[in-house]
Amino acid sequence: MSVTREEVAKIASLARIRMEEGDLDHLVPEFNNILAFVEQLGEVDTSSVEPMTAVIPQKLRLRDDVVDADPLTGGGKRDDILANAPVAEHGFFGVPKVIE
Repeated sequence: MSVTREEVAKIASLARIRMEEGDLDHLVPEFNNILAFVEQLGEVDTSSVEPMTAVIPQKLRLRDDVVDADPLTGGGKRDDILANAPVAEHGFFGVPKVIE
């Protein structure tokens, strides 16, 4: 696949990037090199490679999910917050039903 000067101008317009005429000519070979590299990657046989989410193994850092009861740091204010709600039901905000 090859990119023309007009296509580079359209891409710049869609991305809302103002480009000078000389810059458009400079970007045409760069876009073509990127597309050639992507086509080259498409030729690689990855059928035996297991899908992964990251290159290096990562372990999730978990913390205990506890409510902070200290009113100075954010916990224990449910009643104060719900006092401002138009509708409060069973300790939660009441919202209108949106499923038809």
